[in-house]
Amino acid sequence: GNRKCRIPNTRPHTHTHTMAGSADAAATQVCCTADCEKPAKMRCPTCIKLGITEGSFFCAQDCFKANWDSHKAVHAAFKAAKLEEQRNTPLHWPGFNFTGSMRPYPQSPTRVVPPQIPRPDYAETGIPVSEQEVRRSTVIQQLSDEEQELMRVVCKLGRECLDEAAKAVDVGVTSDELDRIVHEAAVDRECYPSPLNYYDFPKSCCVSTNEVICHGIPDFYKLKNGDIVNVDVSVYKHGHHADLNETFLVGDVDEASLTLVRTTYECLMKAIEHVRPGNKYRDLGNIISKHAATQNLSVVRSYCGHGVNSLFHTAPSVPHYAKNKAVGIMKEGHTFTIEPMINQGTWQDTQWPDKWTVVTMDGRRSAQFEHTLLVTETGCEVLTKRLPNSPAGKMWFETARK
Repeated sequence: GNRKCRIPNTRPHTHTHTMAGSADAAATQVCCTADCEKPAKMRCPTCIKLGITEGSFFCAQDCFKANWDSHKAVHAAFKAAKLEEQRNTPLHWPGFNFTGSMRPYPQSPTRVVPPQIPRPDYAETGIPVSEQEVRRSTVIQQLSDEEQELMRVVCKLGRECLDEAAKAVDVGVTSDELDRIVHEAAVDRECYPSPLNYYDFPKSCCVSTNEVICHGIPDFYKLKNGDIVNVDVSVYKHGHHADLNETFLVGDVDEASLTLVRTTYECLMKAIEHVRPGNKYRDLGNIISKHAATQNLSVVRSYCGHGVNSLFHTAPSVPHYAKNKAVGIMKEGHTFTIEPMINQGTWQDTQWPDKWTVVTMDGRRSAQFEHTLLVTETGCEVLTKRLPNSPAGKMWFETARK
């Protein structure tokens, strides 16, 4: 039998039902109470219900009652192990053909934002009414000096939230843990995490690993050595949204993945150099596609950069591929994102049945980087730029430097 440490003589628990279990099973067992060598005649009913064998046998009610306070820890440990097993088991979607090796895992309950934190219009209903009202408009808002200052504030806070997640990226860390960190970082800064309940999205950030292009839902998948993982953070404060993301390296990443991540970062930075008043939004795709092609990489076409201000997603639309037909000329006071998604293989994508997770059609890897930008008189300001204390350890350029 399982030996327990000596039990203090505590008040018996109210579990006094007659023990169940076959006499034959009990006959081969010894009472599991410490220092009791008597043959077992009964089993704990909760253990029977849970399917626990080891440490469930007792000689009599008295031993069971006296042992209850420590014995119930057996139930707690068993339940915890069962929960861990469930979390580590991928969800099964019969008939769905996955394109790569990533699988969905169970999710934690949706996290709560304290009621005193101001929230966007979709926070309760899931429907961004204010966005939908201007959905067909190509008019690009020019922010006032006051609005630009509010964007600076929220973008710096968004950067801090992403940096908190960056510090945590490591082998064995779950994407749910990254979501918890982003959620708590946002709430600590009195921000609402913009993805939460946006068209019913269940989490506070997007975590997209390997062949997942974007909109990965954080779950209990544990990051593996060699993975690449994108964390996309958006936060809302003072009536304005920030939006940024980075792709991080997990442990030792192969050369092809390193090239993919590095090139994707370069695509973003080269496009940013072209942002100034008078330039066309549609030209950014030519710059990005040209650079991606130097490494035989492809550009995702289904998802674009976008205007971001008091609305999470609005005009302009900023495609990342060449020869696009995007409408709009950059003007001082525009705030928008550039967020190229670059693939190792085909540019084509497909979606998981969860209605969110976007993956490459061929299952090969995809990387992404994103900044929120403000068009200035002479060029642009990167509102979500890395701070002097931003962690660089998980970024490609830090690894390449070693």
